[in-house]
Amino acid sequence: MEQIKEEQFEEKVLKNQKPVLVDFFATWCGPCRMLTPILEQISEEHDEFDIVKIDVDECENLSRQFGIMSIPTLLVFKNGECVKRETGLRPKNAVLELMQD
Repeated sequence: MEQIKEEQFEEKVLKNQKPVLVDFFATWCGPCRMLTPILEQISEEHDEFDIVKIDVDECENLSRQFGIMSIPTLLVFKNGECVKRETGLRPKNAVLELMQD
């Protein structure tokens, strides 16, 4: 799991051959900080998809582009398209369900 910048988004997310879970977060957000260890654990256990984090304060254009109003917001990208979206802190099993077809 890695934190990416706007200029990496196309390569790391849109052009990725694997599905990608994108976590829009902020360092000052309590629920975001609670979600991070869950995502780290999932990232270590699953290599069939990638997980990236995007700081909404550093990547305002991406946040605006995807209409991020609340954080954490999780977006699932497959073949360069956003196919699922969830907002708020989620338990591990709910995050894994997001990644199922």
